[in-house]
Amino acid sequence: MPDLPELAAAFTAALHDAGIAVGPDRTRSFARALTLLAPSTTRELRHCALATLVSDPEQIELFDGVFREVFGGAADRGAQRGQPGDPPRSLPNTVPGRVPGTRTDTAGGRGRDADAQPRTAPVPLAASPLDRLAGRDFADLSAEELARLSEVMRTLVLRTPTRPSRRRRTAHHGARIDLRRTLSAGRRTGGYPLRLRRFAPRARPRDLIVLCDISGSMEPYARALLQLLYCAARATHAEVFTFATRLTRLTPVLRRGGPDDALARAGRAAPDWSGGTRIADCLAEFNERFGRRGMAHGAVVALVSDGWDTGPPADLATHMARLSRVAYRVVWVNPRTASPRYRPLVAGMAAALPYCDAVVSAHNLAALDDFAAALYARRCHR
Repeated sequence: MPDLPELAAAFTAALHDAGIAVGPDRTRSFARALTLLAPSTTRELRHCALATLVSDPEQIELFDGVFREVFGGAADRGAQRGQPGDPPRSLPNTVPGRVPGTRTDTAGGRGRDADAQPRTAPVPLAASPLDRLAGRDFADLSAEELARLSEVMRTLVLRTPTRPSRRRRTAHHGARIDLRRTLSAGRRTGGYPLRLRRFAPRARPRDLIVLCDISGSMEPYARALLQLLYCAARATHAEVFTFATRLTRLTPVLRRGGPDDALARAGRAAPDWSGGTRIADCLAEFNERFGRRGMAHGAVVALVSDGWDTGPPADLATHMARLSRVAYRVVWVNPRTASPRYRPLVAGMAAALPYCDAVVSAHNLAALDDFAAALYARRCHR
């Protein structure tokens, strides 16, 4: 008789092979549900698995097919309903009242198979709101879902690679000798430095710069991406800009007050909201006013745009090349790339691609993991 971990691992592995994304967290939740609820029928077992392993209603049919193969046709929902007087069907190869591998208390004769009573507990039939929200496109979210998304995004941490700073730290295998500490320690041994003291530069996170397109073509994603800008502005060494027909620095606005007030002020501070798009002109302004002053030197720069530009593509390529020469890493965030039919046919996007280290979609909550990973990755050699 298989034990509980083997049951959970085998079933979740079968789901994963069938195309349902089942990670270690959901496997652990499934095993915990089996331990707490101790389902005695295949219907109860299906409810446990459905509540912990499935996050999209479209996956239920595929889930039932895998469940039917593993547990011998017990996943037929029509047959599970039965008649009011019908006895419930037991799990295959199990004793009623027990899940394979669960322990029973034999002290004092309690917990025997004949006396075991199945536990009853309400089983949720749908995934949590957060799981359902993870796969939804930002452009399709309602106002209530956007409010829930804001709460989740406040816990998002955007990290960048480290860079050596001018500050030093003691290191046993440092590349340079700390002459002052070496001579100071030598006074304890008659003036002879018996041990060389070394130091290495301290590491600090690289600056993060986010330039977000708020033109009309990006309006379906603007509400969610503005919350992403708030998260970026709260990060250490971060600068946030928006652009459509002009460049607007929003860092001071987003760093003051609570998230709701900050987002409202940010919307009022950008006068070109849902306007036209002049990516090349705004990027040229950023390079001239901020990039040359050192803001972009060695920084990770994220450009959030679909690539629609009213200017000549050659101008955008020129300013992107200039930016890539001073920035440590350039990440382009284009929600349109989430579609499998997407092709970089827009002239602006095609002109910018050769100067990007990574292109990600960030079109939903699950895709933000790729965005965070792209920011934290090391520079690739072009």
